[in-house]
Amino acid sequence: MPPAEDIQQFLTGAWRLMMGKPDGIRLMDISADGFWNSFFAIVISLPVLVVGWVVVANDLSQDPDIAGGRFSIFLRLGLADLGSWLIPIGVLALVARPAGIGSRFVHYVVASNWGSALLIWLMLPPALLRLFVPAAGEPASLMSLVLFLISMVLFWRLTNAVLGKGPALASAVFVGMFAVSLAVLFGLQALLGLGAGTGAT
Repeated sequence: MPPAEDIQQFLTGAWRLMMGKPDGIRLMDISADGFWNSFFAIVISLPVLVVGWVVVANDLSQDPDIAGGRFSIFLRLGLADLGSWLIPIGVLALVARPAGIGSRFVHYVVASNWGSALLIWLMLPPALLRLFVPAAGEPASLMSLVLFLISMVLFWRLTNAVLGKGPALASAVFVGMFAVSLAVLFGLQALLGLGAGTGAT
């Protein structure tokens, strides 16, 4: 795992990219080691993800149509969410060169991994609200929706800044990755017996 100082630098770089500043990529490690180390962003995100999985597992354990206990559901939610993070990157690796972003693939993956960690932490407040105040479902859902929309704008800006090939291509990559992520998430949820559309985050 990268040192804490490096992680802080990478997260700062991701934030600068979200602010539309392409120089944020200079704070990233885009070497081969930096590429693989960027997946430690998943570890950075785990505390928030775990809170989300616990909340959803508590809800789904009350559903007679969902087999298994809370821990089983918790594990399956984790597999589905992690799959929806990793599998789209593999898909992008296959189409990056034909799509004209082969030279920016590593840059994009490194930046999007660290950027995703930042945005997942942005979703912590509504997750905690749902965990500790179950009756506050509607306010938590509204907060989640607002933060989700903000995160989509920020991630598009990161994509545009890191690719550096114009808003049209950035939008195509953004929409494509989002669509593949949803398809993978819903597919894994159905395969794991959770029902589509039950993601923790």
